[in-house]
Amino acid sequence: MAAPPEKVWALVSDVTRIGEFSPETFEARWTRGSTGPEEGAYFKGHVKRNGVGPTYWTPCRVTKCVPNEVFEFTVGTEEVPINNWGYRIAPDGDGSLVTEYYRLEPKLYLRAYWLLLGKLRGRTNEKGMRTTLERMKEVVEQ
Repeated sequence: MAAPPEKVWALVSDVTRIGEFSPETFEARWTRGSTGPEEGAYFKGHVKRNGVGPTYWTPCRVTKCVPNEVFEFTVGTEEVPINNWGYRIAPDGDGSLVTEYYRLEPKLYLRAYWLLLGKLRGRTNEKGMRTTLERMKEVVEQ
């Protein structure tokens, strides 16, 4: 992205703006007294899976928060984490190299889900990440 890491990080770590970029999570808000990005902060995301069907709220907790470098969070409860999403940011000339990623928790019930629906969900996640990053790129490069 043709923007400095500071500008990109400010955008990816502001969960209240995710609805502008994500094709599935159309809003999010800080919860449990959290007011901004810091390790251990809580928020919830309002999701419409694949952009169709019923909506639901997912609890999230920030697991890594290094300004201008990484913003990562887990989805699910502390007792039942499901997956982790994050953004890595690195300086790249006058701009930034930005990577969005996800990682599953190594739970048995999740392995069964991914054996049955993993390929389809993986393609959906990859497409969604591309869309999210393209939309973010438009904003930070303005």
